Amino acid sequence: MTGNDAVLALMVVTALGFDFTNGFHDTGNAMATSIVTGALPPRVAVAVSAVLNLVGAFLSTAVAATIANGLVASGEVTLTVVCAGLTGSILWNLATWFLGIPSSSSHALIGGVVGATVAAAGVGAVKWQGLVSKVIVPAALSPFIAGGVAVVGTLLVYRLTRDVPEGPRGRGFRLGQIGSASMVSLAHGTNDAQKTMGAITLALIANGTLQAGAKAPDWVIVSCALAIALGTYIGGWRVIRALGKGLVEIEPPQGMAAESASAAVILCSTDFGYSLSTTHVATGSILGSGIGRSGAVVRWQLARRMVAAWLLTLPAAAGVGAVAYWTANGIGGTTGVAVIFTVLVLASVAFFAASRYPAVTPENVNAAWTGSVAPEPVKDEVRS
Repeated sequence: MTGNDAVLALMVVTALGFDFTNGFHDTGNAMATSIVTGALPPRVAVAVSAVLNLVGAFLSTAVAATIANGLVASGEVTLTVVCAGLTGSILWNLATWFLGIPSSSSHALIGGVVGATVAAAGVGAVKWQGLVSKVIVPAALSPFIAGGVAVVGTLLVYRLTRDVPEGPRGRGFRLGQIGSASMVSLAHGTNDAQKTMGAITLALIANGTLQAGAKAPDWVIVSCALAIALGTYIGGWRVIRALGKGLVEIEPPQGMAAESASAAVILCSTDFGYSLSTTHVATGSILGSGIGRSGAVVRWQLARRMVAAWLLTLPAAAGVGAVAYWTANGIGGTTGVAVIFTVLVLASVAFFAASRYPAVTPENVNAAWTGSVAPEPVKDEVRS
């Protein structure tokens, strides 16, 4: 195996590692509301989500093309740049997962790649117009669009079912949530799995294996689909708890409205090739469902913390990506990439080891929601 082949192999492993963290980081986007309303048991919910993420990954490659060719000049990108960018994105994903903050895996990946590219080739290597139109503008607008759709949907479902007894209404909407949550999972697969496909394709172009502008090969699509599905099944219970119980007290009609709004926005954006954050969309939808239900508790303090994390994600991941590139490039060659890969593995092990106390599992997530375990007090509760 040549030096370039070894670097490419490490890059692919790192990319699939990111895809795995994307899966467990974003499980809550699809299934948090279904778990908290009792529509699906936790393990069943993440299993369904994993299967549909796998299926969704095969439905489109428009977002992968945006990542591979629409954000940075592929001629200025090397394998070291891609590895460094992935390192920045994975470390930010792990940090926010550990803290239970639903930040954007998508923006972590984009920030890491852009930061490493700037460190390697300067700001001129970034396609700023594509970054603004395909990433930043959708990031700013999507939570408000999804939230608006969820507000209208929540108002309508409560208005249309106001004469239906609470018991039958709850059972009916819990059944409906199975379908709406499944659509969110399918949409997540069509959008998020493609980002890693794009990163690997970008590396293959940098290595000369593919020509500039090439689409993701079949083996890339399959491996990325499997990685995100596995991560989804393992489940990011910390983030699920934050989205499902931290933001809004959710009833089944709200859950179905929020999930339907998320699925609609994500699927539309995927068709246009927008590298959308499903976290932003899901959070906006959940907040919208709280605003749309009279008397619902909305915890704006937690929402503000999430927004702060969103604003930090691109620059923070870019900074880590740049530092990783300077480190790898300073050491040089395959050794430099191997060093940042080793640091990444050690950091991942440390995060997972630290996360074991206090443990967050499907069982104690359910216990916290049902009242068996007292949830942490959250200030700044406002009734809409």
